[in-house]
Amino acid sequence: MKRIIALAACFPLLVVGIAFAKVGGGDVTIKYKKGEVVFSHDSHVGGVGLECTKCHDKPFTTSAQHKAVTMKQMQQGKSCGLCHNGKAAFTVKGNCKNCHK
Repeated sequence: MKRIIALAACFPLLVVGIAFAKVGGGDVTIKYKKGEVVFSHDSHVGGVGLECTKCHDKPFTTSAQHKAVTMKQMQQGKSCGLCHNGKAAFTVKGNCKNCHK
């Protein structure tokens, strides 16, 4: 009987632990002509505290559906430039090393 009570008490903790074990969708590698950029869900969701709905479904759906954009388009507020505009987050203009390693 004690074993059943102990298991019943631990089950909710196990479920909650599994639910919060992974933040976001991991790293997403975006390939482009000159290399790649690694997007970190952890730094955006865990580090900054953004909710998933801030980016999903718009401006981003899935990596398979994501359309390539140029830096000029980002500077005009497309893709990452929607938030990385110098107001909500650092601007994409002139901060190359923040994303391009």
